[in-house]
Amino acid sequence: MRVNGNLCVRCGACVSVCPFDAIEATDGTVAPNERCTDCGICKQLCPMGAIEIGEK
Repeated sequence: MRVNGNLCVRCGACVSVCPFDAIEATDGTVAPNERCTDCGICKQLCPMGAIEIGEK
């Protein structure tokens, strides 16, 4: 999972829906931590389309 910083408005929607507590919002950035499983729930609910799942 990656967050496109150009699209992300740091609304926190992804943080609140993650069932693994795997997304952290700190210092004005949003990023996954080691608990991320790339399940895609955050991508489905991101209002800005800022989340990418899959190959790097």
